[in-house]
Amino acid sequence: MNFRLLLFAALFLVSLTADAQETDSAYIAQNYTKIERQIPMRDGAKLFTSIYLPKDQSKKYPFLINRTPYTVAPYGKAMKTALGPDPLFVREGFIFVYQDVRGRWMSEGTFDDIRPHVPKKTSKKHIDESSDTYDTIDWLLKNIKGNNGKAGIYGISYPGFYSTTALPDAHPALKAVSPQAPVTDWFIGDDFHHNGALFLMDAFGFMSTFGVPRPKPITPDHGPKPFNFPVPDNYRFYLEAGSVKNLKERYFGDSIRFWNNLFKHPDLDTFWKARLITPHLKNVKPAVMVVGGFFDAEDAYGTFATYKAIEKQNPAANNILVAGPWYHGGWVRSPGDYFGDIHFGQKTSTWYQQEMELPFFKYHLKGEGKFNPAEATIFVTGSNTWNKFSAWPPKESEQKTLFLQPGGKLGFEKPQRTDSWKEYVSDPNYPVPYQDGVQQRRTREYMIDDQRFAARRPDVAVYQSEVLTEDITLAGPLLADLAVSTSGTDADYVVKLIDVYPEDEPDPKPNPRNIIMGGYQMLVRGEIMRGKYRNSFEKPEPFTPGMVTHVKYALPDVAHTFKKGHRIMIQVQNSWFPLADRNPQKFMNIYEAEPADFQKATHRIFHDVNNASSIQITVLNN
Repeated sequence: MNFRLLLFAALFLVSLTADAQETDSAYIAQNYTKIERQIPMRDGAKLFTSIYLPKDQSKKYPFLINRTPYTVAPYGKAMKTALGPDPLFVREGFIFVYQDVRGRWMSEGTFDDIRPHVPKKTSKKHIDESSDTYDTIDWLLKNIKGNNGKAGIYGISYPGFYSTTALPDAHPALKAVSPQAPVTDWFIGDDFHHNGALFLMDAFGFMSTFGVPRPKPITPDHGPKPFNFPVPDNYRFYLEAGSVKNLKERYFGDSIRFWNNLFKHPDLDTFWKARLITPHLKNVKPAVMVVGGFFDAEDAYGTFATYKAIEKQNPAANNILVAGPWYHGGWVRSPGDYFGDIHFGQKTSTWYQQEMELPFFKYHLKGEGKFNPAEATIFVTGSNTWNKFSAWPPKESEQKTLFLQPGGKLGFEKPQRTDSWKEYVSDPNYPVPYQDGVQQRRTREYMIDDQRFAARRPDVAVYQSEVLTEDITLAGPLLADLAVSTSGTDADYVVKLIDVYPEDEPDPKPNPRNIIMGGYQMLVRGEIMRGKYRNSFEKPEPFTPGMVTHVKYALPDVAHTFKKGHRIMIQVQNSWFPLADRNPQKFMNIYEAEPADFQKATHRIFHDVNNASSIQITVLNN
């Protein structure tokens, strides 16, 4: 969440050069009129809304709406320097609408994180983000002259959630919706929890500012300031804090409601379930384009979960998916020709903006141009190609199983030995770092970074295939099935899918960072599972020390080609710190753990004929 902390008011400013920003800024000032309104909701609360109207009134324009908790600044006479989802929109003619959501910044009301949806509204008091969106569109249609009677909505991350919530019982004028990296499930896969494990850096760093209460409407100059880390090394800062409980008591007390809720709701209960929007994505009428990045450190899960929920519950809906090799919002915040150390050979973001995003909204809101996209438009890394599929996962794919094998090998043959395991000791007081080097805040590049630093540790189990004799493309979900035992009563399991480059892989040119690509271990996908939730997120269960136990869980979808001459690697470890909080390796409420509770444990990963550990992959047929 460090990325969000750094942006706030500029969260949705696109990545432009200084000259382009100046040009757009001048164009906006010359061609748009800005007005500010307090739009009344059905319960009487008024939401602060900035509206940018084209000065050319010779034709009518659709509304393009962005609802955000990150402020619609600048307020007053000052105008934004960029409008719309990406740089192409400002000259295309839309009425751009920006709204502070209920309870944030200059809007009235009380803010609620991922506010629960109310499916049956029998009173004006029954409000949610769907009703606030409906009421906003209704007011705009009736009060803003020069509109063509159509509206669209878009947003990245938290505003992606507000885009998704526009879909249930949508206003008839809402014709196009694009949830982008939408916040979707804060317990299973987005932002603050992954499979029940607290994503520590994101939760602490983000909520230390975002979660500060707002007693009355305020502007950013009077808002909370970013947290000042007393130790610049995040590994040291979180480790020396001793526990999540200590962090709360030392820095938050009872001031941050979100952290209080973590302690009140450690398991998947009605609090978290009520905040799921996906069960309510039924009877979807607007056209939908779900967008996300495979290397999104925050909401990769939400992208695929949202698309699949709409597909499952609305077979006839106009619902498409676009996914590329992007970090969080990278499809509009960068050219998309590289990320971290990995280059993609083309400007993927520029292509997306020109061929997908602008055409989607122009076609559905203005009736201009042609837009006949594939069901799923997917960029496959490794082969570095855009692919168009009639379904996601692709119909032209099959499930195969990669088995962890004795001797650190990896292959499609099930191991035949009767006794084989990898044994090591995991010490939560010396946890495996999520990334090499020293950082103050969580980086976005960890999602694609070199994993050689982790492979060198004795508490990381490494399994590697033979050199590939032909390309193999994975396109779809992954399912880990680990046969394990522990001497403790709880454990976390981290599975990482890695592309190992040939030893003679040339270094990039130029190479200012002196990157060594020979033997590079590119992270394709990594995910954690809190072991006590292996059978149920609602009812955690301890491990029986020494007993072989299966831990199965899904990893977010991938689209990657392992090229001929490369190898496939799986790494398994029991900590991923401080990305995820530490597991004390004994069964307990971890939010109440004291420093003395964190203990060493001996782990075994089994790979024999009766206890086979594996990764189920989705392989694209040639």
